[in-house]
Amino acid sequence: KATLKTLCALLRSHVSRSPSVLRHFGVLLPLCCHRLVYSYYYIKPLFLDSMSESALRESLARGQDALHFWKAKENSDFYKLSEEPDLLVTIVTVRRHKALDFHYLLQVTQRLNDLLFGCEGKLRCADVLICDVEHGEQGNEDASLLEKHFKVVRRSSEERDANINSMNSFEREKRDYVFCLRKGLELTHAKNVVVLEDDAFLYVKLYHPERLQRYWNPEPYRILEWIGLGSVLATALLLVVPYCKRLPVAVFLSRAHLLFFTLYFMAVVELFGRHYLLELRRFSPQLYQLSPVTECCTPAMLFPGNSSLRVANYLDALFCSAGNAKDTVLLEPNLISHIGAFSSIRGNPAVPKLL
Repeated sequence: KATLKTLCALLRSHVSRSPSVLRHFGVLLPLCCHRLVYSYYYIKPLFLDSMSESALRESLARGQDALHFWKAKENSDFYKLSEEPDLLVTIVTVRRHKALDFHYLLQVTQRLNDLLFGCEGKLRCADVLICDVEHGEQGNEDASLLEKHFKVVRRSSEERDANINSMNSFEREKRDYVFCLRKGLELTHAKNVVVLEDDAFLYVKLYHPERLQRYWNPEPYRILEWIGLGSVLATALLLVVPYCKRLPVAVFLSRAHLLFFTLYFMAVVELFGRHYLLELRRFSPQLYQLSPVTECCTPAMLFPGNSSLRVANYLDALFCSAGNAKDTVLLEPNLISHIGAFSSIRGNPAVPKLL
């Protein structure tokens, strides 16, 4: 209680003696963050529509470029799968009726094409398998276009009909996922498997939506990370402050000041946006971390060793529905950029938005 009273008195003192704290949260941070999509200060009414339209235009342009690229490209030998590759990249694809012109699958495979020859001393970095799980009669035009470049697998018509009848879209998506996992292992016996959905854009994850990466979250490790970051920044500030002159308030290292500035910096980094702090980890691979994940999504998942078979068996024993889909673990920051604006299992708005 004594510490709490001291903290409240200190807060009143800072606010009354100097408007700097209010200026930081009410002026400086809004000016810096009002265009950052994943910040609390992002002004949706002013920027969301225009930024969403811009993102859609860019994706449409990339899709058309990818279409021209694959139409003009000569046949390649990516369709030849190795018996035991170190890495198999399986792309799960379906015809997205409202996003045909965006050609998500062609965008992903074009980026993969650039990366496959990046390994020194190897013909290519990985084998690629396209798993077409389209259930409709129209077929998946993009997958058909890629058949002369990559190995494409599909269910038989009997299997497809059995899968589409009498089940919800989430269970159907799970069964499609299991089918693709098993088919990849059956064809290659790969040592490691990365499963990409056809609207995941590969830089070299494993992906989690940026809007769900905030500190204000029930996951204990994020709360600990949040407190730790606030206390480190507060300690650093209080150690440096004594060497600074002409400060408007007297600040020194004490428990009350440490608690106040820990909470201050926790508020700053949360309002600014944890996603943008995670981007700083890209300076070195050693700064990446593995952590638990909640809620969606699975645009890209890595399955080391034979874990893909265990996951397939596990998923087979579950029945999926809304609120109980097929999601699990996360690498931070993301190694995959999500380009999809149209869902294949949920209803889509007439004009998709970034948020």
